[in-house]
Amino acid sequence: MTAQAAVSAVELRGISKFFNGVPANQEIDLQVRAGSIHAIIGENGAGKSTAMKILYGIHRPDAGEILIRGDKKIWSTPAQAISAGIGMVHQHFMLAGPYSALENILLGVEIANSSAPLLKRAFESLARPVDRKGAKARLDRLADQYGLRKIDWDLPIETLPVGVQQRVEILKLLYQEASILILDEPTAVLTPQETEELFSNLKKLTKDGKTILIITHKLKEVMSLADEVTVLRAGRVVGRRAVADTKVEELASLMVGRKVNLKIEPPSKPVPRDPVLEISDLHLSTAPGRARRVHPLEKISFSVRGGEVVGIAGVEGNGQSELLQVLLHPRDFSKRNSASVAHATGSVRCLGRVTLNERTRLRAEEIKLLGVGVIPEDRHREGLLLERSMEENFLLGHQKRSAFSSKGFILRKSLRESALRAIEVYDVRPRVIDLEVEALSGGNQQKLIIAREFECEPKLLIAAQPTRGVDVGAIEFIHRRILEAREKGAGVLLVSSELDEILALADRILVMYAGRIVAQFNRGEASEQVLGLSMGGAHA
Repeated sequence: MTAQAAVSAVELRGISKFFNGVPANQEIDLQVRAGSIHAIIGENGAGKSTAMKILYGIHRPDAGEILIRGDKKIWSTPAQAISAGIGMVHQHFMLAGPYSALENILLGVEIANSSAPLLKRAFESLARPVDRKGAKARLDRLADQYGLRKIDWDLPIETLPVGVQQRVEILKLLYQEASILILDEPTAVLTPQETEELFSNLKKLTKDGKTILIITHKLKEVMSLADEVTVLRAGRVVGRRAVADTKVEELASLMVGRKVNLKIEPPSKPVPRDPVLEISDLHLSTAPGRARRVHPLEKISFSVRGGEVVGIAGVEGNGQSELLQVLLHPRDFSKRNSASVAHATGSVRCLGRVTLNERTRLRAEEIKLLGVGVIPEDRHREGLLLERSMEENFLLGHQKRSAFSSKGFILRKSLRESALRAIEVYDVRPRVIDLEVEALSGGNQQKLIIAREFECEPKLLIAAQPTRGVDVGAIEFIHRRILEAREKGAGVLLVSSELDEILALADRILVMYAGRIVAQFNRGEASEQVLGLSMGGAHA
């Protein structure tokens, strides 16, 4: 071990943080060696992001202390943390879309070095004369020094691929002379090739003495990238390991407090059945005169048969969300709807019924009554009423089902019995039917949606990002339930940004890029690398 490596670049001692009396962090102790890559892992709500936001100055701890290279630090703003050599790349990049890559970096520097209000700092920094040529030259030198591919600094940031945007964020930290870099879920929107390039770049940074902390839930990436890993559960540190001395299975067990089966048995070959979803020549374009733009869809055609899982892979932002909205809310995209921000053309049939064509646009509730189950992309915005009880949420979207409704009245006894049975079968915890849903963990909120949609025994299941933001134990559970629905004859449309999930569950894989289906593979035909190339537009 070098003298440098023996020094703790970062040390948290007894850090605690409470929000409205609820503990987010409790007595967190963390040591990160200088020049190392240290992963922070834990299930959803374990306190990972809170601890890193404390380190970065976004939150102030209620107890404990921060040491940077052995010196105690007290700060209340990110600007103070930046001045101590700490930088952070957030999961959702902190970039101003219309501005150029160079302006985003200069804007970040000026904001970090000023105590004025944020909006005032932003305008002042862009109005102030800057040596742009010198700034570009310095950024190019930094890119060369750390093996980062060069960037066209004059292009608007919103026109750059997400992998390049992330490179801008990293170079912004290096331009600010950060020596400690925090990255929150850095591979969430990257292709496998971009992920591989990122890992190579991060390792080069550590060779030059930089210290890197990564918040992630992807255990395979921890094993391939990190030197050490700290595991959080329920706001406390429950384990610290050298990556060379541990395994994925041990880390998963530490995260959730029990043994987890991480291997999905390959599903049996699908038995050919009738189509349950047929999409033909679907197009989507922004309505004339609308300022708000939508991602266009072009010539989307595919089908899903009963008893098969069709996976849609792609980097987020390539039309997947728009496709889901058109499938589930066709009336919102009609030329006859004056409120429409976009118009859809083509045809969609669900379970033999036309749901979208030039003359017909069904309502969302009519589509669900056909036998369609939906795991929405954003459970808080589209799948749950957080301030309502578990029982009321179990009814959500199924108010007109004959099992729960008669002559316009809700059958309360039937609803309560079904909800109680479902939360037990689907292991939703705590099993308190009158509890408000906002009190549940993210994983249990998702399990409640699974219970609600699967209890209806759908013939078509549309599952969008079904394991987003849930822990490895809940992922195992959700995958098993999706395959059980398939075995019962349901057709499943699986939209996911997790390639492991797509490869494990899908019988056929479609790749979306720039609003089009650019590639199609049967099970076993495509590797993660091949899919990654298609996701990046190589087969467009």
